[in-house]
Amino acid sequence: MPSYRLHYFPESGNSYKLALMLTLCGERFEPVWTDFGGGVTRTAEWRKAVNEMGEIPVLEVDGLKMTQTAPLLLKLAEQYGRFGADTEEEKFELLRWLFWDNHKLTGYMATYRFMRAFTEKNDPQVLKHFRRRLEDFLGILDGHLQHNAFAIGTRPTVADISMMAYLHYPSDEHGFDFATSHPAIHAWLGRMAALPGWKPAYELLPGKRMTNYAT
Repeated sequence: MPSYRLHYFPESGNSYKLALMLTLCGERFEPVWTDFGGGVTRTAEWRKAVNEMGEIPVLEVDGLKMTQTAPLLLKLAEQYGRFGADTEEEKFELLRWLFWDNHKLTGYMATYRFMRAFTEKNDPQVLKHFRRRLEDFLGILDGHLQHNAFAIGTRPTVADISMMAYLHYPSDEHGFDFATSHPAIHAWLGRMAALPGWKPAYELLPGKRMTNYAT
């Protein structure tokens, strides 16, 4: 069986995606906490030794360092035969929602949440712009989930794992009360949390938590 080491920090939804996927597939991983808030990923030494792209997460598979969450989720889905697509039509839909999430939902939510919860001296107009874009994306997802239990239909896939990651964090971080504002998303998050083995990020990813710091 492969040996996994995950370089992460607890607030990273992208780290959580891989941790959750491995956990749901019945796999364990060695946690490698990374001082993202302290700037270690921006150092030349870390980038040379761990990830030239300067990003978290990094998944080591039998010592081989691999990066970029979406292709890693797809690789794990194929490897374990779980949370993937069964038909060409499903594969297209899975990729459609996965890429949309990376470019739109996760892309904006990760930045908005980080600025809102973990930094100071933010421009209110920038936060307002991100919030407006997120309300559009969340409305799209909520509308889809009003007619679908999961992203591509009746069962969860890596598209769901990817989309739910940043949305499951505490509301005081991302600033949305989904039970009130987006009830279909709220119900879907409940279905994801009911999967055997599911754990929230702050339980699955131990280590020192970030605090607000000036930008």
